[in-house]
Amino acid sequence: MAILCSIVLHFATVDRYMHPLYKRFPPSPACSCSICAYYCRRPGWPLVEEARLAIELGMAGRLMLEFAPDFSFGILAPAFKGNEGHCAFTLYSHNGCTFLCDSGCEIFDTAYRPIECRFCHHDRPEQGLSCHLAVARDWDTSKGRRLVHRWLSMQNLDYSKLYQIERRYVHIMP
Repeated sequence: MAILCSIVLHFATVDRYMHPLYKRFPPSPACSCSICAYYCRRPGWPLVEEARLAIELGMAGRLMLEFAPDFSFGILAPAFKGNEGHCAFTLYSHNGCTFLCDSGCEIFDTAYRPIECRFCHHDRPEQGLSCHLAVARDWDTSKGRRLVHRWLSMQNLDYSKLYQIERRYVHIMP
């Protein structure tokens, strides 16, 4: 596993450009206080590149698709437990992140750990929303839409049918 992690970090930081949001929203130190543990229960949003890397490394089935309030675009994020590989359903939102286990975050030391998870911290009160909105803008692009369509195809999901699901059952981005 250590070799895989170093390969992943190499791909994300040396061979590829450094996303400008990494400078704006730098990683916070690891913390297990009650506030930070609470943040970890809600899956954080990755940048398009982080989600693409997770998919390349076989994690597509552990992601879910969240929709913009107007359904104009989606964001692939770590799934709620029990909601893996589908659109995000409110029914599962209380289950927490699929990567959060008793020993902590399974993807903490990977290059595809979502930027929102890296940034949010108890020492940064009221700064999470700006990160959240910046990540949403990264997904509201042609590269974000292409990755969502690729993931939908991998999961054998049809967007037109997902769009028809009653909105009260679908978890809409906050």
